Amino acid sequence: MKTILWVLAVAVAAGLAGWRLGRGSHGQEHAVAPAKGGERRVLFYQSAMHPWIKSDRPGSCTICGMALTPVYEGDTGIAVEAGVVSLASNAMSVLHVRSEDVVRGTLVRTLRVAGVVNDDDSRRRVLSATVAGRLEAVFVPAVGTEVVAGQPLARLYSPMLLEAERQYAALARGVGAGGTDAAGLRDAAALRLRQLGLTEAQIAQLPGKEAADWLSEIVSPISGTVVERFVYGGQYVMEGEKLFEIADLSTLWFKFDAYEQDLPWLRVGQDVEVHSPALPGRALHAPIRFIDPTLSEMTRSAKVRVELTNSVVVEDGVTNRLLRHRMYAEGRVRVEARDVVLVPRSAVLSPSARAVVYLDRGGGAYEQREVRLGRFGDGAYEVLAGLAPGERVVVNGNLMIDAQAQLNQVISGVDSESQSALATEAAPTQEALPRPGDAAAASLKGYLEGVDALRGALASDDLAAYRVRLGALEARARELRSGLDKEPAWAGLAVRLGLDAPASPADLREARRDFHRLNAGALELAKAARRALTEFASLKVYQCPMTAEAFDGAPSRAQWFQFAPPLRNPWFGAAMLDCGSEVKP
Repeated sequence: MKTILWVLAVAVAAGLAGWRLGRGSHGQEHAVAPAKGGERRVLFYQSAMHPWIKSDRPGSCTICGMALTPVYEGDTGIAVEAGVVSLASNAMSVLHVRSEDVVRGTLVRTLRVAGVVNDDDSRRRVLSATVAGRLEAVFVPAVGTEVVAGQPLARLYSPMLLEAERQYAALARGVGAGGTDAAGLRDAAALRLRQLGLTEAQIAQLPGKEAADWLSEIVSPISGTVVERFVYGGQYVMEGEKLFEIADLSTLWFKFDAYEQDLPWLRVGQDVEVHSPALPGRALHAPIRFIDPTLSEMTRSAKVRVELTNSVVVEDGVTNRLLRHRMYAEGRVRVEARDVVLVPRSAVLSPSARAVVYLDRGGGAYEQREVRLGRFGDGAYEVLAGLAPGERVVVNGNLMIDAQAQLNQVISGVDSESQSALATEAAPTQEALPRPGDAAAASLKGYLEGVDALRGALASDDLAAYRVRLGALEARARELRSGLDKEPAWAGLAVRLGLDAPASPADLREARRDFHRLNAGALELAKAARRALTEFASLKVYQCPMTAEAFDGAPSRAQWFQFAPPLRNPWFGAAMLDCGSEVKP
């Protein structure tokens, strides 16, 4: 019964459409100038300067104001340029088409990095036994103990050191009677004691040392924190054996990896904002002090060092250092490139392959323009060629304009041969790619898990979580490109699909629009991974058939992938959480 009703509804809709089409064509015939005698009939009126502006009655061009030119029966009119899409005003409203100016300004980018806070290794000291002996007592109760320069760390019995001390004490007490020769012997004995590890202060106290005192003290050479203790009381040590390791933690190093594509942005002296889970709500600012000139072959990254002042704080009567040794931290580096041509990131389609934008030429006409991009910032790309300041580009609705361009076959290079080549280039691969190495597979999984995490945040209507996971995805995208360096087939696919993380969105609707663009490439990558790697066999692909109202310029249906069921729709969140169906491989 339902099938019969559906067929009848389709038939009625088709009949109404035909009736309206007949009325429209009939009305148009009466709107144009009729033929009189031997005169030709006017088909329509067209702007000579802007040929996409047409009307069925006389009037003026809506762009330049010039009178429209009549096009008579038998004429073809002025041809619209290849690469130009013309939309009616109602279509522009439905698609929410919005344009912005290309400007010259400052490209701003925030690099997010992660690393570990470690000690300044130039301020680290290993204290070793200078003579063999027995440790009678150790005064360092535990690793982490704060010590000051000259503080006793242990007491040692060493026959060799004891003999050298008594010789010096005897010479020092008899210097006045012995003259110059005794003084020379005393200085030689003092030098011998310094070689055996005694400080100047300890040597100066030896003449007053009791004869019954047969133990010597081992003192700290610097102020700092004991980070390693290798000995205990009663232990016999040999010359050269490690006793303690002391680090001066008043200045710490925050070290992070900078990937090749980020190195052109970084300079010594740049300010870095450092955050740590151990310091919630606090931000530290410190300069970059060193950038390693040698890259790691495995990660294709260089170590960057930031110098942090580790101040002393008192909490609940306990004195401690603000920063902990070897704590995890994250950094943000705000970098700028001045006086460059900028285009909004949302205006660019396929930024990693054949980057194109749509220029707003007014009156509902949009011209496709290929551009060459440079660096990318938080909300804009640097344009190296193809655009000039003052031109207007479409920043919203360009996906649907591009689809219309595909239908109209007005993509640059309109001949069928180039259209076929372009379609082949744009079509997702259905071939099973060779299995990548373990490192590449791990980076691939990490990136796709990051995209799935974004999808989960949208399904939960959690904009804050989406923004946090967006920052993590940028690092995973860098790792993916690095991991695929030795996998040409996979690297080529990743570059063609364009996997850069979008800028942080203002609201959920904008987040879903940006995710749709990112997901288009990530979905094809996920399908390729499912075909090539058994560990991706359980990956699910779902489709929602009614996404037209999910965000501005949304298609009528959209797919996404999940690593595990149940289906959770990212396009509508809680409003339609389980709307959709699985798309079988």
